[in-house]
Amino acid sequence: MPKVIRVRYEKEMLKPLEPVDLEEGEVLLVSIRRPIRELFGILQKRNSQIKAEDVEKVIEEVEDESPL
Repeated sequence: MPKVIRVRYEKEMLKPLEPVDLEEGEVLLVSIRRPIRELFGILQKRNSQIKAEDVEKVIEEVEDESPL
C-alpha cells in the first residue's frame, strides 16, 4: 500500500523524517514533490489578489486527499 513520508535531502541522500517499515536493500518507487504549503506560498507571493484564507482552505483540501 502506498505511503507518503517526509524526507530531508542531505549529502546527496534522502533521509526519512519518520520511521519506515522497510527491509534492508528493498527497492522502492519515489515521487518527489515540494510540500503543498511551500508551493502555495510561492503562488500567493506572485499574485497579491489571492487571499491567505483561500490558500489555507485549498491546502487543507489537498492534504486531506490521498496523493497516491
